[in-house]
Amino acid sequence: MQPKGRLVKPIMALIGVGVGIGLFIHTPLGALLDYHALVHGLNQLGAWAVLLFIAGHILAAVLSIPGTILVIAGGVIFGVLWGTIWSVMGATLGAIAAFLVARYLLRDSLMRRVGHHKLLTWVDQLSDRQALSCVLALRFTPISPFCLINFLLGLTPLPLKPYAFGTLIGIIPGTLAYTWLGATGHTALEGGSVRPFVAALVGLAGLSLLPLWMQRRGSAPR
Repeated sequence: MQPKGRLVKPIMALIGVGVGIGLFIHTPLGALLDYHALVHGLNQLGAWAVLLFIAGHILAAVLSIPGTILVIAGGVIFGVLWGTIWSVMGATLGAIAAFLVARYLLRDSLMRRVGHHKLLTWVDQLSDRQALSCVLALRFTPISPFCLINFLLGLTPLPLKPYAFGTLIGIIPGTLAYTWLGATGHTALEGGSVRPFVAALVGLAGLSLLPLWMQRRGSAPR
């Protein structure tokens, strides 16, 4: 009975991956890998576009697919404000889903592969009061490996509540920057002013320098 029990989690994980791949192949979610197809597909969905957009974020996070293209497309389709709101909502839900998958379904296999990662040791040494600050520090930079962090933090004793809240708040600046980049880039391509697009690039570049500043301040693991 014990060997069979050990097979339950891997089998469930494989089923989940299979369902995800099937959705990518047989639904518009496959457009996540193609910016132009993504924009075109969502524009054709009307009221369903928001729900599918959020679902795409969740599925991308669980399957460890970077959602940057999806965020940029959100700026083109929904504009800066709503594009940011829907992307933050979808990315947060996706991060929570990936966190729970790592903690309850793939823990053993992931620990064998990344159990000695420095981030795990760093988080294990933090107190409960520092948990939220830890997640905020990791999420606040737009170039941090979003998908990897989701799974790594799921392997730690980090409580779900500070993880979810820290993710929600911490990804807002980077998500806003990429959404703004998509909206202003689309405007520039349509013959509008290029200045907002340049401003978005400058803002994104500024956020990308945060890891260096945080390392100097000792806020992140070296």
